[in-house]
Amino acid sequence: MTLRNILVPALLFLAACADDAPTNRLVSIEAGKEKVVSGQSEDRGVLFYGLTQDLNRASDLAQINTANIKNLAPVWTLALGENIGLQTQPLIIDNVMYVTTHNSTHAIDAATGRQIWKTKTEYSENALNCCGYANRGLAYHDGKLYRTNIDNRIIVFNPDNGEVLWEKEVHETSPSYSMTSAPLLANGVLITGIGGSEFAAPGFIDGWDPDTGEHLWRLHTIPKPGEPGSETWKGDDWKLGGGGTWLTGSYDAELDLVYWGVANPAPWSAHRRAGDNLYTNSMLAIKPLTGEMVWHFQFTPNDTGDYDGNNEPLLTELKIGDELRKVLIQANRNGFFYVLDRTNGEFITANAFVEKTTWTEGIDVLTGRPERSKSVEHMLKTGEAAEVWPTAFGGKNLAPMSYSKRTGLAYVNAINTGWFVSPMDQEFKEGVLFFSINFEFVNSTGPKGELKAIEPLSGRIKWSFPTQVPMNGGTLVTAGNLVFSGAQTGELYALHAETGEKLWEYRTSSGIIAPPVTYQIYGKQYVAVASGIGGLYAAVSGDPHLKNINPGNSIWAFALNSGAIDRTPIAKTVIPPPESTEIESKTLSATAEAGKSLYHQYCAHCHGVDLMTSGTNYDLKQFPENDELRFVSAIVNGKGSMPGWGDQFSREEMSAIYSYVTH
Repeated sequence: MTLRNILVPALLFLAACADDAPTNRLVSIEAGKEKVVSGQSEDRGVLFYGLTQDLNRASDLAQINTANIKNLAPVWTLALGENIGLQTQPLIIDNVMYVTTHNSTHAIDAATGRQIWKTKTEYSENALNCCGYANRGLAYHDGKLYRTNIDNRIIVFNPDNGEVLWEKEVHETSPSYSMTSAPLLANGVLITGIGGSEFAAPGFIDGWDPDTGEHLWRLHTIPKPGEPGSETWKGDDWKLGGGGTWLTGSYDAELDLVYWGVANPAPWSAHRRAGDNLYTNSMLAIKPLTGEMVWHFQFTPNDTGDYDGNNEPLLTELKIGDELRKVLIQANRNGFFYVLDRTNGEFITANAFVEKTTWTEGIDVLTGRPERSKSVEHMLKTGEAAEVWPTAFGGKNLAPMSYSKRTGLAYVNAINTGWFVSPMDQEFKEGVLFFSINFEFVNSTGPKGELKAIEPLSGRIKWSFPTQVPMNGGTLVTAGNLVFSGAQTGELYALHAETGEKLWEYRTSSGIIAPPVTYQIYGKQYVAVASGIGGLYAAVSGDPHLKNINPGNSIWAFALNSGAIDRTPIAKTVIPPPESTEIESKTLSATAEAGKSLYHQYCAHCHGVDLMTSGTNYDLKQFPENDELRFVSAIVNGKGSMPGWGDQFSREEMSAIYSYVTH
């Protein structure tokens, strides 16, 4: 590929380097001298996904603080030219911001918002992801940028001009596997994970030479017969095991251990498989040079609720008794906040951080092993529906939490949703979602989201900031005693880190499903966030509060202004009335009943449960009657952002889905 080189502005920031990677200090060169701003702390970039490799998402910048937050104002915004949801976390290196979309990588002047270069990274037509097309960001190492692509490639760029230096196929293009998250550099090894649990694709973690792309090792998360952990599977269930590794892990350089979470087994319903199903729903500690697993801890054995163990493994130190211990903390999708000893995987404690956890009777205080609830056991044995909390959205989804050593609190975007679940037998088809459950959401009128400040050891909720729609972008905490988090309805909030008081908000152009960052250049602190609605909740939930949130991706940067301005005037938003449930009250034909079951297995993750979409994807209720051939053609060949399913469905199955959609 030949790329046009674009000159970077003459005034550059140069990173103070030490061996492999630049430090957090950025130095500007002007007339041969450092530019020093009196009274300001030294400049900071963002060199890692998670700000630091412990994933604390905590910044020591304090220029923006509780006293002056009212003066925070937008200073630039840049449209990225895409409508597919934006989950990227920016990196800021040498005064340049690097961000990704699902199919492009951008370099932006971090002070002005001017785009320096853009490189398209298109993916093949049969690439598919269970939960929306996305990319969450980049890794930086030794003068190179690394991203993964949804069609299972690693792509490496020259940060000066966007030139592709090399790329590597991790797995052949497949509708079962996908890659969406930032790689991790640990002890000179590039480490990547992969998704595919919802398609029953057995997961793995890879190690690569970051200079040449040489494949160094692969750790399979589903053991084959005879391997350690294989005794937790029955028969050939392991072949469709799941166990994806789709979120970025953390790294402790002192222990030389990488921590990486593993996703759910397949199918979702445990009535189809026996045993604990290692190493699904687990946290793994790995030697980065060899891929050797040092220890594991399983959060949810024999999972039947899609309670991935992927959520970020945040590393910190906590005083337990008289001892300061190295710990790993995680707000798990199963609704419990875990503290583990990260040197050996020892369970320390777990406390519920959501109000309802009806999937379990409780967690053993010595071992950390949960006891499945009687209602879920009854559901698995009889096939009768059970009300289960939380849903597959989890008590927390992929939105990364932050932790402040100053306050001793973790800041978590919690989710309050429940569903009615019953098992079903579903035929496995490669490249087709494999759930084996029927489900519908509980109609809850209370706030579905809460930003919670949690004491890790006690589990005590110090404060909570409720939102009608769950915030699913992540949190950032700063030394200015502020917590930032973005809402799917578009607002970026700043809260008091100790009290939870809302101090400031600004409504961006679309919904926020990405984590905010902060950086400082030329002595000025900025807060930046990606805005662009999308993702699983927006597609599936049918939440009426998202009906008026338009797609459209952009990056927003904020800094202090000279005077206070009311940034988000009070304005009435018209919430559409609840959608009619007439479709449920009608007597469906046998064909439509069969189509309803197929729809919820294969279509609801994009077009909404019970045909109730939030508006980010096509509303199938608008599809015209008496046009079955066009409906079938869209399934077979694809339409817009929907991929073609080819011959995955029989003509009879497509006709049944059409009958349900249009009846």
